Amino acid sequence: MLIPAQFISIVTFPGVIVHELSHQLFCRWCKVPVYEVKYFQFGNPCGYVVHEPVKSPLKNFLTAMGPFLINTVIGMLITLPASVSLFLFKSYHGGNLLNLVLGWLGISILMHAFPSTGDAKAMVNSILKNPEVNILAKIITAPFIGLIYLGAIGSVFWLDLIYAIAMAALLPKLFSLFF
Repeated sequence: MLIPAQFISIVTFPGVIVHELSHQLFCRWCKVPVYEVKYFQFGNPCGYVVHEPVKSPLKNFLTAMGPFLINTVIGMLITLPASVSLFLFKSYHGGNLLNLVLGWLGISILMHAFPSTGDAKAMVNSILKNPEVNILAKIITAPFIGLIYLGAIGSVFWLDLIYAIAMAALLPKLFSLFF
């Protein structure tokens, strides 16, 4: 059974908010003027940031990929307490309400880490198709663009949820290796 994307966005609304906030923060850090922000709304799209067209390939890359970095880091940190209980101690009884809330919040944020295909198209135009951008920058950028498209296609098969669970499990596993 397929669940409509809009319903998923409503259930995981904190992820939409952090995703759009990440775009806005990277615009601000890159000094790209922002005209309008909608952190969350009932509709399609569920959120957006309207900003000045980005001419700099580096700034375009950063503003497009910002949510991937920010949502991943914040989501992993928020899920850490619940993930430690579940993945390291194998003792998750469901009785700890805080762990349930943190798990939902972190997974919600992680599920919205992938930038949109609109972000990928902007990077294709400003980086891959730009004759002024050197080949090394294009080689480095191309896999990220592929990742965005893979995330968009894979969301039909719950890749966003699989990514979220994998990232939630990764940090406790890394801690267990080093501590």
